[in-house]
Amino acid sequence: MSRRTLSRLSLCAATIGALAVAAFAVAPSRAAEDAVIIPPPATDAQESGIKTAVLAGGCFWGVQGVFQHTAGVVSAVSGYSGGNKATADYSMVSTGTTGHAESVEIKYNPQKISYGKILQIFFSVVHDPTQLNRQGPDTGTQYRSAIFTTSDEQKKVADAYIAQLNAAKVYPKPIVTKVGALQAFYRAEGYHQDYLTLHPNQPYIAYNDIPKVENLKKIFAENYIEKPTLVNGSKVTN
Repeated sequence: MSRRTLSRLSLCAATIGALAVAAFAVAPSRAAEDAVIIPPPATDAQESGIKTAVLAGGCFWGVQGVFQHTAGVVSAVSGYSGGNKATADYSMVSTGTTGHAESVEIKYNPQKISYGKILQIFFSVVHDPTQLNRQGPDTGTQYRSAIFTTSDEQKKVADAYIAQLNAAKVYPKPIVTKVGALQAFYRAEGYHQDYLTLHPNQPYIAYNDIPKVENLKKIFAENYIEKPTLVNGSKVTN
């Protein structure tokens, strides 16, 4: 585990633990980025067969955790996109100088969940798309909001949806999410996979990410599944 990860964990334990307890006592569905109820995309992709979406919206622990609880998702893997293979390493990505964003590769069955629905969940409960190069307590370009598209149709849907949400003024500020074609996705280290499920009581997860899963269950009840689709099939150890 990198020094950056250890630093994040120690910071959470020292400064967020008490806040997490207080937050859950008052508002169980409160996350660092509040959920926003938004309309579905007016235009959606018409796809068949297993497809891939790659999204970046802050720390990949929470992004992965939400989509592992989403029906129709075949797998959700934490990793890095936007940089090259030589720097696809957490210790280097954490410097914010590699061009990578912490991202999640989502393989999904379009017969059960559409690309547009995945984007709706992404913009509603996963992160705040109006924050530039940060999410919650995490700052840096590696935490930027980005959609890495795997087809021309995905790009059209993503661009149109962002324009739709901006026109509807569903957020107090404009969306800063960048949309671009996926060049490569590099799987993150093993200890980053299934992190939310394995460590639900870790202060950072409890305060920033568990509420996102709760909001998925509340706002997108028809898309929520209780048992997560894990990468490693690991048992919860906390």
